[in-house]
Amino acid sequence: MRFLVCLMFLVSNAAAVQDLSGKMLLFPQQTDTAHVRLTPLKTSIGAATVCHRSFTNLKRDHNLFSMSSQSFDNEFLLFYDFTNNEMEVHVKNQKAEYGGLDYKPNTWHSLCTTWDSGSGLVQLWFNGRPLIKNYLSAQSNLTDNPIIILGQEQDSHGGRFNIKQCFLGMMTDVHMWDYVLSACEIEKYVSELSFTPGNVLNWAALEFEIFERVLIDNKQCTVSKLSIVGWECLSNIYLII
Repeated sequence: MRFLVCLMFLVSNAAAVQDLSGKMLLFPQQTDTAHVRLTPLKTSIGAATVCHRSFTNLKRDHNLFSMSSQSFDNEFLLFYDFTNNEMEVHVKNQKAEYGGLDYKPNTWHSLCTTWDSGSGLVQLWFNGRPLIKNYLSAQSNLTDNPIIILGQEQDSHGGRFNIKQCFLGMMTDVHMWDYVLSACEIEKYVSELSFTPGNVLNWAALEFEIFERVLIDNKQCTVSKLSIVGWECLSNIYLII
């Protein structure tokens, strides 16, 4: 019986492909252990777009997306600097900063980050608004056995988490492409219309592994979704009541 219980625990945490459409990840505790490890469909790419939606009330620094490699702990990182109210985009340990954002707590935010190795240009889209393109001299493929983690920021390849940088809140619709997404496609994503799913990470066919206390819950309406299909959301709430 003891062996069976242990086996069931291991299976429940093993990486598996799931359709998370209509679902969200809930990070309910401040910890330096709880995280979700994502398995990319491609491991060497010369360009990237990462999109996700997040909801938090944190008033400190926190990680939003962390990809490390054997060469760089910040192979591709999206990080919020609370002190300076800046979103930081890191590619191969080089950083672009985006300040002056209306990053309200207890609000759904949609973020998309693009990068191209050919031009070295990186850009952040914040709630559908494009910000300035910055140049980073990291002009080689994202590769070298990448590890992608949600909930924690990697200070080494797959580890060295800092509890003061962990994410606390909800996250959904995580997608990654191996090319720079067009403005039209990003707008479709932000508005939750039909868009081309990620070919590196696809929320509707995601291989992932949960470590410690991270929960999968039903997705709540985002702000952009409510503005477009508000009556549908309200009718669903009415039916639940």
